Amino acid sequence: MRTILILLLLVSNNLLAQNKNSDFDADVEALAYQEVLSNTYKNPESSILSKAQLKDFTALEFYPLDAKFRVSATFKRTPKAKPFEMMLSSGRTREYVRYGNANFEIDGVAYNLPIYQNTDYVRNPNQKYGQSLFLPFTDYTSGDGSYGGGRYIDLELSDIQNGTLTIDFNKAYNPYCAYSSGYNCPIPPEANDIKVRIEAGVKDFGKH
Repeated sequence: MRTILILLLLVSNNLLAQNKNSDFDADVEALAYQEVLSNTYKNPESSILSKAQLKDFTALEFYPLDAKFRVSATFKRTPKAKPFEMMLSSGRTREYVRYGNANFEIDGVAYNLPIYQNTDYVRNPNQKYGQSLFLPFTDYTSGDGSYGGGRYIDLELSDIQNGTLTIDFNKAYNPYCAYSSGYNCPIPPEANDIKVRIEAGVKDFGKH
């Protein structure tokens, strides 16, 4: 009996260590992503910020990393979805198709979030971004901590494995419209409004 208890304890500790390592690796990846994003805006050669904005700019501001907002979603493909025109901030539109829906929970509450693909990528999958998926969203922080026009998460077709998909809101970023005018930024559809505060990812740029 004692041997069995020791073995169970060792297995439990090993599983806990694996989970901790998994969270640690994901945190490192998210932090690296945030640093690259921030440096892109800080570098005058790659930044879309004006010279006046760059004068006082040091880094983008992010919510603290939170594993709660790194969710494992069940992904369901949308069969025979018809392309539609997603509204842009300029008043124009851009054609997308609903690729599928991600179903996940945060604090025990279930959410269903559509994920889209630019129809140009559907027609030309071998181009540079041909495997890209697009997840725009708004939440209760929109206009109250994060950019009012919503935020985006970039995904790849290869991120979907055996009907599951990890969505890391710690990698949520702002559209260019959060920093400067003159850009055509997709407006998250109403179906992509999440009824919870997603306190993860980049914050609003307003105070700058």
